[in-house]
Amino acid sequence: MKIFIAGHKGMVGSAILKKIDKTKFQIYTVEKNILNFLDQTRVFEYFCIHNFDLIIDCAAKVGGIHSNNTYRADFIYQNLQIQNNLIHSSYLSKVKKFLFLGSSCIYPKFAEQPIKEEYLLTSPLEYTNEPYAIAKIAGIKMCENYYKQYGCNFISVMPCNLYGPNDCFDLEKCHVIPALLTKFHITKLKNDTKISVWGTGIARREFLYVDDLSEALYFVMQTYNKNEFINIGSGYEITMKELFNTISDVVEYKGNIEFDTSKPDGTISKLIDSTRINELGWKPNTSLRDGIKTTYNWYISNLS
Repeated sequence: MKIFIAGHKGMVGSAILKKIDKTKFQIYTVEKNILNFLDQTRVFEYFCIHNFDLIIDCAAKVGGIHSNNTYRADFIYQNLQIQNNLIHSSYLSKVKKFLFLGSSCIYPKFAEQPIKEEYLLTSPLEYTNEPYAIAKIAGIKMCENYYKQYGCNFISVMPCNLYGPNDCFDLEKCHVIPALLTKFHITKLKNDTKISVWGTGIARREFLYVDDLSEALYFVMQTYNKNEFINIGSGYEITMKELFNTISDVVEYKGNIEFDTSKPDGTISKLIDSTRINELGWKPNTSLRDGIKTTYNWYISNLS
């Protein structure tokens, strides 16, 4: 089987690249300067030349609350363009299976907890990441309807909040765990006695270590072929206050944590229901503390 991993240098792409058994499969990746996924013609030509059997789509423009809310046009345009080109070119070049990676932000802001797959499009989204969410919803619906109209084995998975090695640690762009690890580490080095964090600390979040996701993707790649998209989560929520304390402990920061309540909490709770994939036989293996510790060690060892 010839497998192409789109976005192989990102956190998820690099994890699945490490996971896939290279003795069983031919793995293909490409650098952005050679193939830009925003270029429809070049993507189609590349797929036709190589005749891939499976595409794993980990390519996306991603970021945290600040980045999503500031660069709203970029997030919706680039993500729509990337996935449209990859999905449609896969159909035209007769790719046997396509695995689309979405995000739990596709669900309504006030969805009932835990969030089941069928809650999609039942009420409004969280405003701050609405453009990214709408793009991902479009990707799900593309896979769903190419499956229905053309019989393409195009499936989608929705992970919860992810973290791990190879994540982005740029404070202007990154998600919550790498942002906090960076901020706590820098504050510790400065010997500051207090650190300010966003919100009240009452919001709850579910996090999944990226190597657990790569195990899930590898499992789904080989066993799941239904038209219904599928959630992938840890099944465990933590308050932001608990997360701040865990990160402070891992980083060994001894100062005080102050809550900036003028900043948004975002959605108060967002726990996805992973019953569907759990019943198929997959469950995560990494505790949050262990995953954060490994991620922090990776961050320290890769500081330039």
